[in-house]
Amino acid sequence: MAQNGPSPRPEKILIYDGQCRLCVTAKEGLERSEGARPDGTVRFVPYQSEEAARCLGSEYRPGRPDAAFLVDANGRISRGLDAFLPMLPGLRGGRMLRALMRIPVLKPLAYLAYRIVARYRYRWFGQVSLQDRA
Repeated sequence: MAQNGPSPRPEKILIYDGQCRLCVTAKEGLERSEGARPDGTVRFVPYQSEEAARCLGSEYRPGRPDAAFLVDANGRISRGLDAFLPMLPGLRGGRMLRALMRIPVLKPLAYLAYRIVARYRYRWFGQVSLQDRA
């Protein structure tokens, strides 16, 4: 039997730190932004879940993650800033940011900025309490 309409696009899973206030706030903003999913559905999964451990396999380490992860439909894992780059074109100002990333000196600076923020995110932004998540 023929299927009506386009076939569903492959799902991507963005694994974020569910205890980090910055990470949870960023996730909520991405969820509200319909444009964050230009090339398929993105589902958000907290790192502190069994599903995240299954998706990441040997990449998973107990405790706080060092970065966010994007797992594509084929199981390929991108981490850190690379987990967010596929979503840039669908975000307001994202196409311009993507173009700026082509400037040789800016891309390494963006990766460095991501690592610094990731390292100090709990100190700068705090932790999400159980009451905040309820």
